[in-house]
Amino acid sequence: MDDYMFQANVDRCKAVQEATTYLEIFTYTDPSLNTVEEHPLTPDEFDNFLHRRGAFAPPVLHAGVKVVASMRLILQQNAKHPETFTPHVISLRPEIYKRMVEALNLPYRGIESTSAVGPFFWSAWDQDEENPHLQIVYRKSDVRKKGLTRGWELMLSHDVQAGLTTGFSKGTPSSDIVECIKHLKACSLQIGHPMLLPIIIFSHDVSFKTDIKQRDARDWLRRLEHAVSMRSEIEEREGYVKEGVVDLDAVNRDLVECHSQVLWKRPKAYIQILRAQEETMARFWEGCGEERRAEAGMRKLQASMLARLDFYRVKLQGIESYAYTTLQRLDIQRSALYNIIAQKESKLNFQMAGEQRKLAHASKRDSAAMKTISLLGAIFFPGAYLASVFSMTFFNFQDPGPAVDNRFWIYWAITIPVTVIIVGVWYVWEKKRERQYENEDQDLERGSETMEKQIMAMMRKRTMSKASTWDTKKKE
Repeated sequence: MDDYMFQANVDRCKAVQEATTYLEIFTYTDPSLNTVEEHPLTPDEFDNFLHRRGAFAPPVLHAGVKVVASMRLILQQNAKHPETFTPHVISLRPEIYKRMVEALNLPYRGIESTSAVGPFFWSAWDQDEENPHLQIVYRKSDVRKKGLTRGWELMLSHDVQAGLTTGFSKGTPSSDIVECIKHLKACSLQIGHPMLLPIIIFSHDVSFKTDIKQRDARDWLRRLEHAVSMRSEIEEREGYVKEGVVDLDAVNRDLVECHSQVLWKRPKAYIQILRAQEETMARFWEGCGEERRAEAGMRKLQASMLARLDFYRVKLQGIESYAYTTLQRLDIQRSALYNIIAQKESKLNFQMAGEQRKLAHASKRDSAAMKTISLLGAIFFPGAYLASVFSMTFFNFQDPGPAVDNRFWIYWAITIPVTVIIVGVWYVWEKKRERQYENEDQDLERGSETMEKQIMAMMRKRTMSKASTWDTKKKE
């Protein structure tokens, strides 16, 4: 079944080209013969390397000298093709890839991990009962960033009887594979343990960068808390205050970014990888035999590597607790920010309602034409009315003599005062209405501001657990 699945998956894959090198590390009973060599591997020498022919043939050793441990790796440390870590993509031609897996006795299942996401670790013994090999697949592939895939992969096979580890490793420039191989070369005397390179990669993957990321996220969180809670510690250089006003859009955006930074390399997944590596360590130690255990430094190396894994477990648990607290505080600030935004929206609704009311009042006041007509009617109606009165026989325009009686002044004496009184009453009444409208607008604005202050006070009371956190500088 494994053969068929391997053939089918390789045939399904797309091949891309990457620069390839080889690494050979040999340790002997005579330390002066120990070698560490890394050189480019050309296509015409690929099969010679796989089968140890030509320049790669084993050296002739003096009597009494034998190989203690060895490691032979095919490396692609600076994989740059944009699809090199996408599903169903390999970085060697299919026929060469098949020959490599078969000649180096690498796990067939490695090809099925090309679509794995996040950190992935698997190990098992092969089915060769006479000469068992411990096979390991360890990889991590990330999603595309700026059009490029990121990650690394490692396939190993360890011959327990010969102490030989063979494998294939690939990594993009953003990974730490180059540093890991450099680290491996510095530990060449310990290559007899098959978990040496996986633990080196693990140590680089959970390096100090993860701690610094969490520290930076916590510092970022404090600045966000100052901005959301409007504490006195907030400063314009933090980027959240513009002309004395907190930029809620910037705060909301940075809350999301801070949250994603806290979730970077979440410790939970790495704790599971660590547990799988410990199981592999136990599997190797149980199956390597007493002769391998008795080799110089093997027990010490096994104990040292287990202690290192235990150290990383404690470290990851601390990061998990630290990240959990940060996430909880982020949730609190996000809730507070949503309340502030809701309050701002409510204020905006109040303002819109106030403006609509002002528009309604203005529509009443803007009926100037009707008012003008009413005013003109008020001006001319008394005169018209009195003219109709004086059009009676009180005036004589037919008979000779004066047409207007000497008492015509009575018309003006009555008309003018009556008109002034009517216009004055209208003017006073209109001014009174305008003052009433203005007072209503001011009451509406004061009511909006008062409600905003009450909402902010309630929010602060609920979101802040200690009164001392409001102004730490004053209390110092």
